[in-house]
Amino acid sequence: MEDGKSTGPKAKWWSRPTAGSTTRTAPDEPSPAEHTASAADPAESRTPPADAPPQAPASVPSASVPAEASPAAPAAPPVTPLHEPDQYSTPPYGGPGPWAPAPPVQRPVPTPAHGTPVPPQYTGTNGAGIPTSPAPTPPPHVPQQQPQLQQSQTASTQWLQYDPWGAPRQPLTNPGPPLGADTGRKKGRRGSLLVGAVLLALVAGGIGGGIGAYIERNGGLTRVELPQAGRSSGGRAPDSVAGIAASALPSVVTLHVSGATESGTGTGFVLDGSGHILTNNHVVAPAGQGGEITVTFSGGETARGEVVGKDSGYDLAVVKVTGVSGLKPLPLGNSDNVRVGDPVVAIGAPFDLSNTVTSGIISAKDRPITAGGEKGDGSDISYVDALQTDAPINPGNSGGPLVDTDAHVIGINSAIRAADSGSAEEGGQAGSIGLGFAIPINQGKRVAEELINTGKATHPVIGVTLDMKYAGDGARVGSKGAAGKPAVTPGGPGAKAGIRPGDVITEVDGRRVHSGEELIVKIRAHRPGDRLDLTLTRGGKDLSISLTLGSASGT
Repeated sequence: MEDGKSTGPKAKWWSRPTAGSTTRTAPDEPSPAEHTASAADPAESRTPPADAPPQAPASVPSASVPAEASPAAPAAPPVTPLHEPDQYSTPPYGGPGPWAPAPPVQRPVPTPAHGTPVPPQYTGTNGAGIPTSPAPTPPPHVPQQQPQLQQSQTASTQWLQYDPWGAPRQPLTNPGPPLGADTGRKKGRRGSLLVGAVLLALVAGGIGGGIGAYIERNGGLTRVELPQAGRSSGGRAPDSVAGIAASALPSVVTLHVSGATESGTGTGFVLDGSGHILTNNHVVAPAGQGGEITVTFSGGETARGEVVGKDSGYDLAVVKVTGVSGLKPLPLGNSDNVRVGDPVVAIGAPFDLSNTVTSGIISAKDRPITAGGEKGDGSDISYVDALQTDAPINPGNSGGPLVDTDAHVIGINSAIRAADSGSAEEGGQAGSIGLGFAIPINQGKRVAEELINTGKATHPVIGVTLDMKYAGDGARVGSKGAAGKPAVTPGGPGAKAGIRPGDVITEVDGRRVHSGEELIVKIRAHRPGDRLDLTLTRGGKDLSISLTLGSASGT
């Protein structure tokens, strides 16, 4: 029977299940109350309003129009819907909900380079089932004789086109071009961001560089002040090293000597207000006969000096400066009062470092040392009964004072014992190793007075010639003297005391003598005219004699 319904196949829609019934009713099949109206005029009931947008037949499911319907069918009165239109498109009267038809099985296909396109947003319908926006037109190649498949694919366009193997893209509800599609606006925006980033980096770099330069120059962003003790106006104890140095330095001078073939530097100290300065003979020796001596005082003033007298046997010399006022003589002490262990201070110009102060103690007394001997004939050898000190003494200290805690001179620094040979070329250590030697000031005072008064110094003698090659203990008198002369000078102090050639002198004033050099040192520690007690061995017997020292001119 013809009732206005299509007899062809129609798409099946799943409706919300009703409690107590398993019967499923398609939304496009009207209820008994609605059947009469839809059957009387199917065209009227499915004609959209004039202002509604055209609807694609595949977007919203609807009943098929019967092919046998006659265009001349009588018009039926308008049908009033049994409910108000749903403005929210709520299923089953609106669009499909979570109970939409199940999607057909899809096979993964290769994802295009630009990604899977996003479908347009679902087009809702009003309460009467009329779409609110046009739905996409189905492709022309879809067969019209398969309405069930067409309706399923059309109705599930938004809900079924999901490709889990596709490239990541924007949410389904975000319309716009697929990912990977560059537009001019995006390129322009990216270029602006790049330029802005570059400018920001340049500005930040400039600011950072300025801050870094400021920190480097000023030591930080804040001023750092370290705690420090206040300046002290108090002095030092007179017997301290600082007090001794402050008292003695104004009297110490540095001597620069230059001659025709050599030059040197040494130290001296002021003896009196007349400008006499005491130093070593080996300090002024390079000047020779026509050399020049420049004296530099502790304050920096300089003056030209001239040799007043010198003696190689004692290794002492006196230099005088003229035209200088305000000289401060350095007080002389007494070397006989010195004891081993007494603190001492050495002042000089080691390696031309003027006003250098070192300190130590008296390490020993009466050390017999010899120095010189470069000429080969023994005329330049000096014999010193020295004070030994561990105060550092180096080349340039020669002639400088060795002072006690009262800032009084007790010795003249003259020699050092260097490690090995003492020659840098031979691998020896030429600097101080704590073995320094000073001429006792008692001997230096006597020689200095003679040099100032006469220009020469006298040597005490006993009038015998010693065998310097004797290897035994003591000093042996030779069998003959120089140039065929007798070993014991006739009429001399030794001859008068009964000394004979071959005698071995073993003691001087009760102190043991082990060599000829040591006997000379002990004798020169006295003045001419002093009386000595000697002990000697003759033929295996010990003899004691006394004699008065004679005098000989020095060189």
